[in-house]
Order: sequence, then structure tokens, then C-alpha cells
Amino acid sequence: MPTIKYKPTTPSRRHMSVPSFEEITKFTPEKNLVVIKKKNAGRNANGKITVRHRGGGNKVKYRIVDFRRLETGASTVIGIEYDPNRSAYIALIENESGKRSYIVAPLGLKDGDKVYSGPDADIKPGNTLPLANIPVGTLINSIELYPGKGGQLVRSAGTAAQLISKENGKALVRLPSGEVRTVPMNCCATIGQIGNIEHDTVKVGKAGKTRHKGIRPTVRGSVMNPCDHPHGGGEGKSPIGHPGPLTPWGKPALGYKTRKTKARTEKFIVKHRNAK
Repeated sequence: MPTIKYKPTTPSRRHMSVPSFEEITKFTPEKNLVVIKKKNAGRNANGKITVRHRGGGNKVKYRIVDFRRLETGASTVIGIEYDPNRSAYIALIENESGKRSYIVAPLGLKDGDKVYSGPDADIKPGNTLPLANIPVGTLINSIELYPGKGGQLVRSAGTAAQLISKENGKALVRLPSGEVRTVPMNCCATIGQIGNIEHDTVKVGKAGKTRHKGIRPTVRGSVMNPCDHPHGGGEGKSPIGHPGPLTPWGKPALGYKTRKTKARTEKFIVKHRNAK
């Protein structure tokens, strides 16, 4: 999927690039597979801002994507659609009984292709089957962590994990981050790499496109007052005045490891993503 670059008619156009959307074949979502997405501007149920720099943005509807793929048998791809809620494209499929659903579109999936779900499915992009039935070395995506819960890992555009080995009821999977972890072999995964592989090469070009996504400006702590941020205050450009950078609430930031050393999932991780 190549990107489109514009002539530099304005400063924002000079470096802007957008996806060509060549893979898109269906331009309107399925009505019974979308729900209204309520905006909360980063606020929780008590009205307090728990996620900063959120608000505004274009109206979007959430597409209900089937990550579980419990319907066994063959399904036909009707169209590839854009999804404003994720970086990957989604595919509308229809099974033999006429039921339609969305799946995350793997690379190379086209209209009219057949995708299968179940332990007897072939090793082809878009097919979902248990890890026990997938050959070692295969590229996979939408990996379950608990049988029947649905794909949780590797769902972003252009990503793929690799099945390294299988033994003692556990499958060893190398994730895109470099982390190696074990997953139960009765968990399911989808064959192939996620499509829209050039998503990370797109240049936004102007601030307004970020606002359209519902992201508000981020203000540096060093330009705030001392009452608003630990880095604030001082005459002119002042140092932060602490041994290391801090969050607005005084916690260590920028490189400080916050993952719990005794996390419940630690026993499943064979190699951490930044391990040397």
C-alpha cells in the first residue's frame, strides 16, 4: 500500500503524506455491525480527567470486530473497509448461513477470498485455528491468551508474530516487540501478517489532523508554574531541578521502569523485549 505525497502548495502540505487506500473496496460500514462511540474527553465515571490531552475530534462509530472466530467453516470476503478505531483495515465476511462479521484484514486478503475457522483450516492468510495445528515458523496475528476469549496480541497494522516452538502443551511465540512468551496451545491465532503495512510511514503534516483524532495539545512541564508541574518555575529556561525527570504528580518519568517485578504474567515471559 503506497502513500500519496502532495505538492508543497502550503507549509503543511510540504511533507504531508496520506495512505492511497488501494486495498479499500467497501466505503460504507455494515449498519448492524456498528455502535455509537461515546466521547468522554479522557474523563472517568466521576468526571475526573484520568487521561490527559483528550477531547474533540471527528465523530466515529465503533465497528464490532469478531476476534473470537467461533463460527467454524468457510466464509467469503465481501469487502475491505477502513476502520477509524484502529491502524489496520478490516474485512467484512459472510458465512454459509448468511451471517456477516468483521475481522482484521491480513496482508493479501481480497474480495471473494475464502477464509476458514477451525482446527482443520489450511495454513493461509485469514484462516484461524489452534496453535497446536499451526506449523512452527508460521507468521501469525490476533493471538489468544485464554482459550475462547478472542485475539488479544498482534492486531496493529503491519505486525506479525512468529511461532517458534511447541512442547508440553505450550507454544513459544516471538512478538513484534522482540518479547518471547508462552501461550497455551489450545489458544487460537490467525495466519499471516496484518495488512496496511506502510501505516507507520504516513506523515501527519499539520496539527489539525491530530486534533481530528481527538488528541489535544501537550504542554511542556518546564513552561508551567511550580504549582502545576515539578519542572515549572524559574527565570528563563531553567533546569528541572531534580535528579531525573518527573511526571506532573512527582513520579519518575522517561525511561523509568513501571512494570511490576512480580506481575502475574511474568512466568509466561521467556525473554523481555529489551533483553540483551
